[in-house]
Amino acid sequence: MAKHRKSDPIPEDCPCGLPAPYDECCGRLHRGEVQAKTAEQLMRSRFSAFAVQDEAYLLRSWDPQTRPADVGFDPGMRWETLDVIGSTGGGPFHTEGTVEFRAHYRAHGQPGSLHENSRFRRHDGAWVYLDGDIG
Repeated sequence: MAKHRKSDPIPEDCPCGLPAPYDECCGRLHRGEVQAKTAEQLMRSRFSAFAVQDEAYLLRSWDPQTRPADVGFDPGMRWETLDVIGSTGGGPFHTEGTVEFRAHYRAHGQPGSLHENSRFRRHDGAWVYLDGDIG
């Protein structure tokens, strides 16, 4: 069974960058109340899941072909902000899509960023993260 671990308090504002409270934005996806309608929405919810360390959601939203056994959070890393750069496909009527983003973090007190072009696909009707090119 997947672990569900949250070391930080639940944020008021959603970490995904959209102007909405966490509970009404990505929190609904994390709790399983709704599914992502687009690849970008799934990507944003996954960033938020990293920010709140919701391992269960990350594993649930990962393609079974590429899903790791666990996430292995670094206790010294905090995901802070997200910039979505662009996307292809990934809409309500697509079966595949990509989302390019830059995720900003603080690792052991030092700022950093991760640039990735992530690939998503539908699995059993739901958007899942397949893999990504970091660069």
